[in-house]
Amino acid sequence: MPSLRWFTAGESHGPGLTAIVEGMPAGVPLTADQITYQLRRRQLGYGRGKRQQIEQDTVEILGGVRDGRTLGSPIAMLVRNKDWPNWENIMSVGPITEPGKRTLTRPRPGHADLAGGLKYGHEDLRNVLERSSARETAMRVAAGTVARQLLKALGIEIFGHVIEVGPVRAETERFRQPWDALKGERVQTVDVPALQAAIEESDLRVLDPEAEKAMKQFIDEARDSLDSVGGIFEVVAVGVPPGLGSHVQWDRRLDGLIAQAMMSIQAMKGVSFGIGFQAGRLVGSQVQDEIFWSRERGLYRETNRLGGLEGGMTNGEPVVVRVAMKPIPTLRKPLRSVDLATLTPFDAARERSDTAAIAATPVIGEAMLALVLADACLDKFGGDSLKEVQRNYRAYLAELAERGWLPAEGRQPLDQEA
Repeated sequence: MPSLRWFTAGESHGPGLTAIVEGMPAGVPLTADQITYQLRRRQLGYGRGKRQQIEQDTVEILGGVRDGRTLGSPIAMLVRNKDWPNWENIMSVGPITEPGKRTLTRPRPGHADLAGGLKYGHEDLRNVLERSSARETAMRVAAGTVARQLLKALGIEIFGHVIEVGPVRAETERFRQPWDALKGERVQTVDVPALQAAIEESDLRVLDPEAEKAMKQFIDEARDSLDSVGGIFEVVAVGVPPGLGSHVQWDRRLDGLIAQAMMSIQAMKGVSFGIGFQAGRLVGSQVQDEIFWSRERGLYRETNRLGGLEGGMTNGEPVVVRVAMKPIPTLRKPLRSVDLATLTPFDAARERSDTAAIAATPVIGEAMLALVLADACLDKFGGDSLKEVQRNYRAYLAELAERGWLPAEGRQPLDQEA
């Protein structure tokens, strides 16, 4: 059983969305404002639809936190759907007084509608789409913010950005300074707050201004033709210690757990680490990250082609994950489908949708990576309080430093106020 468990519940047009996070140590600094900030980040971005303007998500912490710190008990959170008054009868928990209103019998290609309806025997496919909606990711971001607070107290920071939209690719090579994540530079040389600020200045969370212009043009063209677009984003975790995860069983391999977490996000269709699929096109000497040692740096790499993971475990380099998102499947020019009530051809029903939601995906990816890494840290270092986890973590790093494997003045967990 994982050390950190979390669950979400709620429907897209129901009263609200909820999440419970269980296993967080006591004493981790946490406020509703920190969570709401991440929720607002999720709603921003070029190409988003009107739903994001309606909701303006804010979180209510209902349990597990007192005086700005976690208690060690389950953390309960609620995000209310502000559009609920318009759906109160349609999505009523009790008997619906206007049966048939907004009943959906026409499955939309690319959505969970048909498969979910067949699996659960629903004649009204709204029972499927309300839960399968990407609106659920609001609570993933809320739960991920809790995990981020623990990681921050251990000196681990995460950022994400968009690297491709349609055929347009950002030239990230020009941004190697001060970010040298793929070259394996230590966390002390990576100014994560500066990177995060630069990313947030972009409407698409892209670090390449020229590419962003071309991406926006591609999105505009798709909008004008009533179509939608996808893209690829990258999430990087710096300050990650070696030894998270394990090689001894398939379900303990950290790259597998991260891949599962990323692929569970709605609309994701591919995940890779480091140079990813390019590794299959190169010879071994061009792929493996050679190992070096110096008294000042301890063990280190000059490259990070494998994305900070070897044998299902972190190797001390930044964890670099890339994820591909398919175009939004709800189009303003409906695709062909079949009405399940009459079994006749029909144009698929249209729900309110975005042209492009790729700008939100790094925020969700950050949350999912944070949840997996936080669980891996608790699995390895344990502890019922933040102070205990930090003490165990410091002892582990100190042992590696004594052997000369890490620099004596290497990464250290931040203090409790982090």
